[in-house]
Amino acid sequence: MTSIAAPPTTAGTVSALRRLYFVRFAFAIVWALVMFTMAKEISPVAAVLLVVYPLFDVAAAVVDANASRETRSPVLLYVNMAVSLIAAVGVGIAATSGIPAVLRVWGAWAIVSGLVQLIVAVPRRTMGGQWAMILSGGISVLAGGSFVASAGADTPTLASAIGYAIPGGIFFLISALRLGRTAKVA
Repeated sequence: MTSIAAPPTTAGTVSALRRLYFVRFAFAIVWALVMFTMAKEISPVAAVLLVVYPLFDVAAAVVDANASRETRSPVLLYVNMAVSLIAAVGVGIAATSGIPAVLRVWGAWAIVSGLVQLIVAVPRRTMGGQWAMILSGGISVLAGGSFVASAGADTPTLASAIGYAIPGGIFFLISALRLGRTAKVA
Protein backbone atom coordinates (compact mmCIF):
# COMPACT_ATOMS: atom_id res chain seq x y z
CA MET A 1 0.00 0.00 0.00
CA THR A 2 1.38 3.42 -0.88
CA SER A 3 0.88 6.78 0.74
CA ILE A 4 1.01 10.17 -0.87
CA ALA A 5 3.36 12.61 0.82
CA ALA A 6 1.70 15.86 1.77
CA PRO A 7 3.35 18.98 0.36
CA PRO A 8 4.83 21.17 3.12
CA THR A 9 2.12 23.82 2.71
CA THR A 10 -0.56 21.28 3.57
CA ALA A 11 1.04 19.76 6.67
CA GLY A 12 -0.91 22.03 9.02
CA THR A 13 -4.12 21.37 7.10
CA VAL A 14 -3.58 17.60 7.23
CA SER A 15 -2.98 17.71 10.99
CA ALA A 16 -6.06 19.88 11.64
CA LEU A 17 -8.27 17.75 9.41
CA ARG A 18 -7.04 14.60 11.11
CA ARG A 19 -8.01 15.92 14.54
CA LEU A 20 -11.35 17.15 13.20
CA TYR A 21 -12.11 13.78 11.61
CA PHE A 22 -11.42 11.94 14.87
CA VAL A 23 -13.80 14.30 16.71
CA ARG A 24 -16.44 13.88 14.00
CA PHE A 25 -16.12 10.08 14.28
CA ALA A 26 -16.62 10.13 18.05
CA PHE A 27 -19.53 12.57 17.86
CA ALA A 28 -21.34 10.57 15.15
CA ILE A 29 -21.05 7.28 17.01
CA VAL A 30 -22.16 8.68 20.38
CA TRP A 31 -24.99 10.67 18.78
CA ALA A 32 -26.25 7.62 16.88
CA LEU A 33 -26.16 5.36 19.93
CA VAL A 34 -28.15 7.87 21.98
CA MET A 35 -30.63 8.55 19.17
CA PHE A 36 -31.28 4.85 18.51
CA THR A 37 -33.07 4.70 21.85
CA MET A 38 -35.55 7.29 20.50
CA ALA A 39 -36.07 6.15 16.88
CA LYS A 40 -39.83 5.53 17.05
CA GLU A 41 -41.01 8.96 18.18
CA ILE A 42 -39.82 12.51 18.48
CA SER A 43 -39.52 13.41 22.12
CA PRO A 44 -38.24 16.86 23.15
CA VAL A 45 -34.79 15.34 23.76
CA ALA A 46 -34.82 13.65 20.35
CA ALA A 47 -35.84 16.92 18.68
CA VAL A 48 -32.91 18.71 20.32
CA LEU A 49 -30.50 15.97 19.29
CA LEU A 50 -31.83 16.06 15.73
CA VAL A 51 -31.09 19.79 15.58
CA VAL A 52 -27.68 19.38 17.24
CA TYR A 53 -26.40 17.04 14.51
CA PRO A 54 -26.50 19.58 11.65
CA LEU A 55 -25.31 22.31 14.05
CA PHE A 56 -22.29 20.15 14.81
CA ASP A 57 -21.75 19.93 11.05
CA VAL A 58 -21.74 23.75 10.92
CA ALA A 59 -19.09 23.88 13.65
CA ALA A 60 -17.00 21.22 11.91
CA ALA A 61 -17.18 23.15 8.63
CA VAL A 62 -15.97 26.28 10.45
CA VAL A 63 -12.95 24.37 11.79
CA ASP A 64 -12.34 22.84 8.35
CA ALA A 65 -12.56 26.25 6.62
CA ASN A 66 -10.08 27.77 9.08
CA ALA A 67 -7.68 24.86 8.61
CA SER A 68 -8.00 24.87 4.82
CA ARG A 69 -7.38 28.56 4.13
CA GLU A 70 -3.72 27.93 3.27
CA THR A 71 -4.45 25.28 0.67
CA ARG A 72 -7.89 25.94 -0.84
CA SER A 73 -10.67 28.46 -1.00
CA PRO A 74 -13.18 27.71 1.76
CA VAL A 75 -16.16 28.88 -0.35
CA LEU A 76 -17.74 25.42 -0.55
CA LEU A 77 -17.30 24.99 3.18
CA TYR A 78 -19.23 28.25 3.65
CA VAL A 79 -21.96 26.75 1.46
CA ASN A 80 -21.94 23.67 3.68
CA MET A 81 -22.24 25.87 6.78
CA ALA A 82 -25.27 27.63 5.33
CA VAL A 83 -26.90 24.39 4.19
CA SER A 84 -26.36 22.74 7.57
CA LEU A 85 -27.64 25.80 9.44
CA ILE A 86 -30.78 25.83 7.28
CA ALA A 87 -31.12 22.08 7.88
CA ALA A 88 -30.90 22.57 11.66
CA VAL A 89 -33.70 25.14 11.55
CA GLY A 90 -35.69 22.97 9.14
CA VAL A 91 -35.32 19.86 11.29
CA GLY A 92 -36.37 21.85 14.37
CA ILE A 93 -39.52 23.01 12.61
CA ALA A 94 -40.15 19.59 11.03
CA ALA A 95 -39.85 17.89 14.43
CA THR A 96 -43.12 19.57 15.43
CA SER A 97 -44.85 17.89 12.46
CA GLY A 98 -43.57 14.35 12.96
CA ILE A 99 -41.12 11.81 11.67
CA PRO A 100 -42.07 12.03 7.95
CA ALA A 101 -41.34 15.76 7.89
CA VAL A 102 -38.02 15.22 9.69
CA LEU A 103 -37.05 12.50 7.21
CA ARG A 104 -37.79 14.81 4.27
CA VAL A 105 -35.67 17.64 5.67
CA TRP A 106 -32.92 15.25 6.79
CA GLY A 107 -32.93 13.65 3.34
CA ALA A 108 -32.68 16.98 1.52
CA TRP A 109 -29.81 17.97 3.80
CA ALA A 110 -28.02 14.64 3.20
CA ILE A 111 -28.30 15.09 -0.56
CA VAL A 112 -27.00 18.66 -0.65
CA SER A 113 -24.28 18.22 1.98
CA GLY A 114 -23.18 14.97 0.32
CA LEU A 115 -22.73 16.79 -2.98
CA VAL A 116 -20.72 19.51 -1.25
CA GLN A 117 -18.60 16.87 0.52
CA LEU A 118 -17.87 15.21 -2.82
CA ILE A 119 -16.89 18.48 -4.45
CA VAL A 120 -14.62 19.43 -1.53
CA ALA A 121 -12.97 15.99 -1.23
CA VAL A 122 -12.08 15.40 -4.88
CA PRO A 123 -9.45 18.17 -5.10
CA ARG A 124 -8.12 17.19 -1.66
CA ARG A 125 -7.33 13.64 -2.73
CA THR A 126 -3.65 14.57 -3.16
CA MET A 127 -3.53 15.01 0.63
CA GLY A 128 -4.40 11.35 1.06
CA GLY A 129 -7.22 9.91 3.11
CA GLN A 130 -9.91 11.51 0.97
CA TRP A 131 -11.23 8.46 -0.88
CA ALA A 132 -13.38 7.73 2.17
CA MET A 133 -14.75 11.30 2.09
CA ILE A 134 -15.52 10.93 -1.63
CA LEU A 135 -17.31 7.64 -0.97
CA SER A 136 -19.11 9.13 2.04
CA GLY A 137 -20.34 12.08 -0.02
CA GLY A 138 -21.72 9.77 -2.69
CA ILE A 139 -23.41 7.54 -0.14
CA SER A 140 -24.87 10.61 1.56
CA VAL A 141 -26.56 11.65 -1.68
CA LEU A 142 -28.06 8.17 -2.13
CA ALA A 143 -29.05 7.88 1.53
CA GLY A 144 -30.75 11.28 1.40
CA GLY A 145 -32.94 10.04 -1.43
CA SER A 146 -33.86 6.98 0.60
CA PHE A 147 -34.78 9.13 3.63
CA VAL A 148 -37.13 11.21 1.51
CA ALA A 149 -38.66 8.04 0.06
CA SER A 150 -38.99 6.38 3.50
CA ALA A 151 -40.96 9.38 4.77
CA GLY A 152 -43.93 7.97 2.87
CA ALA A 153 -43.77 4.55 4.57
CA ASP A 154 -46.72 3.34 6.64
CA THR A 155 -44.77 3.58 9.89
CA PRO A 156 -41.67 5.67 9.27
CA THR A 157 -38.97 5.70 11.92
CA LEU A 158 -35.80 7.68 12.39
CA ALA A 159 -33.70 4.49 12.43
CA SER A 160 -32.39 4.88 8.89
CA ALA A 161 -31.49 8.55 9.36
CA ILE A 162 -29.80 7.73 12.66
CA GLY A 163 -28.02 4.75 11.13
CA TYR A 164 -26.65 7.12 8.50
CA ALA A 165 -24.46 8.74 11.16
CA ILE A 166 -22.57 5.51 11.90
CA PRO A 167 -21.09 4.89 8.42
CA GLY A 168 -20.40 8.63 8.16
CA GLY A 169 -18.45 8.45 11.41
CA ILE A 170 -16.56 5.38 10.23
CA PHE A 171 -15.61 7.18 7.02
CA PHE A 172 -14.25 10.06 9.11
CA LEU A 173 -12.23 7.58 11.16
CA ILE A 174 -10.80 5.97 8.02
CA SER A 175 -9.86 9.38 6.63
CA ALA A 176 -8.24 10.41 9.91
CA LEU A 177 -6.17 7.23 9.96
CA ARG A 178 -5.17 7.65 6.30
CA LEU A 179 -4.23 11.29 6.92
CA GLY A 180 -2.05 10.08 9.77
CA ARG A 181 -0.15 7.87 7.36
CA THR A 182 0.25 10.82 4.98
CA ALA A 183 1.58 13.02 7.79
CA LYS A 184 4.17 10.40 8.79
CA VAL A 185 5.49 10.19 5.23
CA ALA A 186 5.77 13.98 4.92
